[in-house]
Amino acid sequence: MALTQEKNYTLDDIYALPDGQRAELIDGHIYMMAPPRTIHQRLVIKLSHQILSHIEKKGGNCEVFAAPFAVFLNEDDRNYVEPDISVICNKDKINDKGCNGAPDWIIEIVSPSSQQMDYGIKLFKYRTAGVREYWIINPGTQTVNVYDFENGNGTCQYRFDDVIPVCIFNDLKVLISALI
Repeated sequence: MALTQEKNYTLDDIYALPDGQRAELIDGHIYMMAPPRTIHQRLVIKLSHQILSHIEKKGGNCEVFAAPFAVFLNEDDRNYVEPDISVICNKDKINDKGCNGAPDWIIEIVSPSSQQMDYGIKLFKYRTAGVREYWIINPGTQTVNVYDFENGNGTCQYRFDDVIPVCIFNDLKVLISALI
């Protein structure tokens, strides 16, 4: 008896999706994305604005991109993600299609349907791709998990009413409760 083979998807399959349908591609598997909730969008906009304002005030060279923004983590056609917020400090990684390689800082805002992806699959993928810092913001539990991959400091968990230090910008602190 022959084993069934699972289809191995590529970027061509992502680009062939109907207009308006969003999905991510990780190691050849397609993961469909549900439309974001209001709190999700509020956090993306306000947090992106706060980060960008900080970078501009300090004269930094990093750029901030909110989803949908393509990130090609590996140099292959089997990995494509759209983090909620991507901070990229190496402008050579940015072209008209998105970011080629790992952003410096990725922020994902958890929805009920994305928990397994954000806490599991993406955590592993971002760490191995070279992301320096990864935040998972969970509106349901009002927690923020901060992963400092660059310095190997492990995971810190914060509440929305905690002042959260940013690892890659040592002079930036975020208070999530002030953004919602």
